[in-house]
Amino acid sequence: MTAVNTEILIDVWRRLLADPRKSWVLFEHGTCVVVTDPDGELAEQATEVLKAYGPAHAGSSSGDFGVIDLKDAEGWVVTGEHVDVLTYVGPDEPGDRAEIAVGLFGRSKRHRDGTELHVVHVEDNRGSADSV
Repeated sequence: MTAVNTEILIDVWRRLLADPRKSWVLFEHGTCVVVTDPDGELAEQATEVLKAYGPAHAGSSSGDFGVIDLKDAEGWVVTGEHVDVLTYVGPDEPGDRAEIAVGLFGRSKRHRDGTELHVVHVEDNRGSADSV
């Protein structure tokens, strides 16, 4: 099982979040938080969202997930309780490509990001609407 490096993750999220006006924050294990109402420091906003909605707790809605098979990149996006919290799972990461295995793997990555809270990239596109 190989981890996806940060540069690949940034490239994938830029392709997936193609709207140049969307601002987002990437965490170490591949979880992206789209900041829909940016106000102030994006990393702080995203960290608060991920702290609340990243960790998975057994028997609660935080353990729920959905799996999206990507068309614009190889791999999957695993969704969770919060619509703006998305986790990328690369094609070489899960040992099993079954949807349940991919979902559980992505949920575990989101959980790690939601407990470790290590930001690796901030995509601040608040001013890009003026330049388009």
